[in-house]
Amino acid sequence: MTTDATRRDVLKLAGYGSAATLLTPVLGQLAAHAAGDKAAARKRVVFVVQCNGFSPAHLMPSGVARPKGGKFTNEKLEEVSLADRTLHAALEPLTPFKDRLALLGGLSGRIALSDHSANHGALGAYPANKGPMAQTIDCALGEAIPGIAPHVGLGLAEKPDETLNYRLSAAGPGKANPIQCSPGLAFKALFGSVAGGTSRAAFDRRTNLLDFMADDVRRARDGLVGDERQKFDQYLEAFENLRDRQGKIDAIKDELKARAPRLDAQLANPTETNRLGAQFEIAAAALITGLTNVVTLTSGGGGQHFPPFPDLGVPIGGHHYGHGGGVPGKTAEECFVAVRQYHCKLVAGLAAKLAAVKEGDGTMLDNTVIVYLSDSGDGHHPQLHEWPVVLIGDLGGKLQTRGRYLQFPAYGQKAHRTMANLYCTLLHAAGKPRDTFGVADPGLKDVDQKGVVAELLA
Repeated sequence: MTTDATRRDVLKLAGYGSAATLLTPVLGQLAAHAAGDKAAARKRVVFVVQCNGFSPAHLMPSGVARPKGGKFTNEKLEEVSLADRTLHAALEPLTPFKDRLALLGGLSGRIALSDHSANHGALGAYPANKGPMAQTIDCALGEAIPGIAPHVGLGLAEKPDETLNYRLSAAGPGKANPIQCSPGLAFKALFGSVAGGTSRAAFDRRTNLLDFMADDVRRARDGLVGDERQKFDQYLEAFENLRDRQGKIDAIKDELKARAPRLDAQLANPTETNRLGAQFEIAAAALITGLTNVVTLTSGGGGQHFPPFPDLGVPIGGHHYGHGGGVPGKTAEECFVAVRQYHCKLVAGLAAKLAAVKEGDGTMLDNTVIVYLSDSGDGHHPQLHEWPVVLIGDLGGKLQTRGRYLQFPAYGQKAHRTMANLYCTLLHAAGKPRDTFGVADPGLKDVDQKGVVAELLA
């Protein structure tokens, strides 16, 4: 008898109808998280994924320029210190954290090449237009360093009434992971236990139902023997983990109440900047209260979704200035800079919030890395020979990110590194090493694509 059939029979015999309905979709998901890595519990990773490309020129600090002809051909890593250099205007808001930055140039991601967004391939290092082929790095890290919630996805959609984005994150093959694009709904989901009113009532109903089901689930186990009982144990463990999660949330309700962001102003005036700013506030609170250790924050992205930013003087979507079109008072390049500056301001604000919270001998930021990139790599219509990335923080001393600009060997060179290598590096730093991630680039058949970016590991 198959595990699924056994479970169905046991649930039927146990006679707890609604329990089967509730448990069926969550058991498989929670079983993988039942045994957390305590040694890695304090590490945190935040992905900030902005649509519409990231110009490699915006990555370059003062005194660094692209070679004549525009393409790097370097065979070896080129590195400069940021100590006596200024950041590009697009990244200027990150200046207070310059000594914690690593600016990464020259990593490729050609396997995810598409006309616009790399979709799931941006965080998955696989083809862009085949859906969620495999787990993306954010979900992989959510398993490696799980919190009460293994992963939280928050974002900004192009249209205010679009509440979910299924185009960028994936829990596994065929399992698109939703990004919640409504700050109001995200707040209720994460802080409903302290929000009062219907949100608190719904939280209590879930908790009471799980308590009511507990004895029935245990009786179901007692009715099994041998292999069937052993197989069912993982479901029992997952069920108890779900009950435990509710209990953990309730146990930190005072902290949640104290840290829950005040979003009345942003939600009352839901402009693009207010909606995205609210999501960063929610992300900070979720990390600080321990609800999660891994967050993905997206701004547009997936397919051709490019929000406008009227509050920044960019009243038209990114597709327009992605093709070189300006707006009154701004060239296309000035549009890109204005929008990136705002995103960097939000990233810097998140970093500052984490730096303000003491943890051990340091702060939460000391145990965090923020990964800032675009879902379409190096441009609106990307080439992906380069995929600019900004790292902030060293993940508890596991990464070497302190004040560095690195230009990795050019595409095709023997020592070239890819986004997949970067994702392997993050997993190594999180304590769950692997030497491959995603799908290898067939254009690099003479390059060893396995392993980490050694220059980034401490």
